[in-house]
This record gives sequence, C-alpha cells and structure tokens, in this order.
Amino acid sequence: MSFDLAWSPTSNVLVSGSWDNRVRCWEVQQQGTQFNAVAKAQIAHEGPVLCTAFSGDGSTQIAAHDAPIRSIAAIQEANCVATGSWGKTLRYWDTQSPTAVASVQLLGRCYAMDAKHPLLVVATADHQVHIFDMRRPSQIYKSMQSNLKFQTRTISCFLDASGFATGSIKGRCAIQHVEDKDKRNDFAFKCHRDGSDIYPVSNITFHPFGTLAITGGDGTFCFWDKDARQKLKTFNKCNQSITTGKFNARGDIFAYALSYDWCMGAEKYNQSQPSVIRLHSVAEAEIKQKKKPGTGSRNSF
Repeated sequence: MSFDLAWSPTSNVLVSGSWDNRVRCWEVQQQGTQFNAVAKAQIAHEGPVLCTAFSGDGSTQIAAHDAPIRSIAAIQEANCVATGSWGKTLRYWDTQSPTAVASVQLLGRCYAMDAKHPLLVVATADHQVHIFDMRRPSQIYKSMQSNLKFQTRTISCFLDASGFATGSIKGRCAIQHVEDKDKRNDFAFKCHRDGSDIYPVSNITFHPFGTLAITGGDGTFCFWDKDARQKLKTFNKCNQSITTGKFNARGDIFAYALSYDWCMGAEKYNQSQPSVIRLHSVAEAEIKQKKKPGTGSRNSF
C-alpha cells in the first residue's frame, strides 16, 4: 500500500512511502500529456513508511520519535523539519543535527500536520487543531475545535497561511481560518459519497493557483475552489481507493496512489490487485479559479 507521496520542490522527482517498509524514488519525464517514470532509488526501512517530505534543496534525511511518526514537514524558511507522532509529540529538527532542537507535548496523537511558513497546523486525536507560529515554534499560538464531527484524516495549509483545509474519515471537508475576523469564511462540505456509502477523505493538497485537490476512499479525486465554494471538476472513478495525491511544484502534474485503504475491512482486501501510482497532466482550465478569490488575509497572524 502506498501511503504518502512527495515531489521535490526543485524538479520532477517523486518519492513514495508505503506499508511494505520501502521508500521509492522516480524521475518523471513529461512530453505533453505523456509521462515516463524512471526508477532512481529504493530504500528499505524497519517499519511502514507513513510520511515523506523533501527539504527545500531537494535533499537531506533526519528525525526520530519514540512512537511512529505520522507526519513530517520541511520548513525551508525556518531551516528545520517538523515531525508529529502518535506519541503525542511535535518535534523540530535542525537539518544538520540528529538531535531535536525543540519538542512540544500534545494532548492527543498527531493524526495530520502541514506547514506553510509561518503557519504550522497539527490535527490531533482529541479533535483539536493546534496552530503554531513558526517564528515562535515552541509555543502553541492557539488551539481550536475541528469543524469536522469525525476523526481528522488530513490537513493542508492555505498558500497565504491564513487558514487550512481538513478532511475526515466520514467524507467531509472543512475550510477554517486562523483569525476570528476571517471566521465568516469558514464552511464545510460533503464529498466522496456514493448513495448511502460514505468514504474517508484521504488527502487534501493545494495547487499553486490556490485551488485544491481532494482524494478519497471511493476511488475518485476532484478539484475545488475554496474561495468560490465550488467544485471545479470530478474525475472518473478508479477501481481502488485513492490513498493520497500531490501536485508537483509547477502544478502541471498530479500524482495519486491507488491502493486498498482498509476502510471496508480485511475481508474486502484483494491481494491480487497491485498498488499503483498514476500521473495526471493538469490542464489550466481544470484547476484555475472561475472568479477572482477575495477571502482570507496573507500571513495574518
């Protein structure tokens, strides 16, 4: 099962982490809408690889926790890497040192985390979202209740760092803002549903235009404009759950992983069906806002 994907910020190099304990790396070559993925490296670990991230220069590997690391974020502006674990800790690492430079105790296990300097957000098992200002990384700037009723599965920061989007295990997404003055722009919406069947939101990722992609356990992904509060496009359903999806740095390629996500239980697992990663050539008309965005405030906290 492919659990996480990460693109290099400097090239079309794609990395995946998976439950088979391996990190795999490809160089993606593109000609128009056609792709050729060339395998470059493979690393075996002692346990499942739940998260992956590139440093700002496209290199470097660090970090350790006493419990599994659930999320990782490379923050180039702060010259550090942040990791959140199921051991209820958030740790910061200098990329030149194997020792954590700071640690924050959380009240719940980290279920999801993301960063867009100076904003870092951590969604925890106690249904909270903890907000950090990376200029004062050891202090929680504020904590707020998630606007989702059920467990948070994924979280992603707005490009202007004024808020974040979250997705739950029960097919629902929420748009939330950091500052109270922007709360009028908060909203939530249903997604990844098929009749009475409700599937988890597996990942939310923002495009350079400020729009976003949402992937789900129903095997579909869609593009959304949060400012206009409208769906831009839904793509054809795949024959497996989509466990994650990420845009490359330029936003012209969307990579997504097809794999069984266990939301239907062990009895539905088909061992003969392989996990695969697909690449979608992103057309500007699919992902661009239909009207000029006008909400939120840049780096407002």
